[in-house]
Amino acid sequence: MLDVRRILLFTEVARRGSVTATARAMNYTPSAVSQQISRLEAEAGQPLLERHARGVTLTDAGRALAERGERIERELKAAGNELADFAGLRAGTLRIGTFPTVGASLLPQAVIAFREAHPDVQLTVRSARIAGLWSMLENREIELSLMWDYDWCRIDRDDAAVTPLLDDPPALLVSDRHPLADRDSAALADLAGDPWITRAESHPVAEALDRSCRAAGFEPQIAYEAHDYQEAQAMVAAGIGVALAPTLALEGIRPGVSVLPLRPPAPVRRILLVRMADHALTPAAQAFTGLLRRSAATRTVGI
Repeated sequence: MLDVRRILLFTEVARRGSVTATARAMNYTPSAVSQQISRLEAEAGQPLLERHARGVTLTDAGRALAERGERIERELKAAGNELADFAGLRAGTLRIGTFPTVGASLLPQAVIAFREAHPDVQLTVRSARIAGLWSMLENREIELSLMWDYDWCRIDRDDAAVTPLLDDPPALLVSDRHPLADRDSAALADLAGDPWITRAESHPVAEALDRSCRAAGFEPQIAYEAHDYQEAQAMVAAGIGVALAPTLALEGIRPGVSVLPLRPPAPVRRILLVRMADHALTPAAQAFTGLLRRSAATRTVGI
């Protein structure tokens, strides 16, 4: 295997036509340059230069290698410039994951700021349930992802790096005709006798409702299973029941719905930024992480 550094040194000698001139330009001694050229000739198995009093001339093999060396120089310079573009966020891609409630609340501010600051980086966002986000992280389809957890199901994996962004407390949704609609807040026990609207398909918020109601001393009577929070709000407005929802899910409140802060104890979920621990963040991911932190720090989660 030919030594690339020696090829580049040889290319410079070929360009200048002199070992001495090359040594002077590169701050080497002439003997050091000659030694490296001799080693390159040994690697090549043939002479590359013909030395004479006024300088050097190239053998046929030397001319061919010098041409290759010039191409190598150009490729290395291009590689350096390309890496500088990635480091300077003038090129590249960033793929992140999210879930619906954060995708509709916390994430847009960071996406807008990132696109304005780094328009040449291609940003892709994928939305999925937690299992899908883990799969995309593990398969390197995304570089980092927004996730959430509760006290009873903390993300605790040795192969994952978790950064908490903010806490997302729940709120109670009641019809504006409900007897408690004008209150400043309520406790779950205040609604023990009401029918409840929960999330379908074993959604984690359904588990949060079950756990919280049992802790408050009652079993929730389920009147409707909704597939998203807009559907849940519609059923609340229609008077079918009351509901529990994370605050970040309440960006747009439907007419006919009153939102009551839930007095403790309440199942607060953490909003997290997660990446695989063995995956070092690219400059683009580092920049986006900073913007997410800023978005979370400036956001007041509450009713």
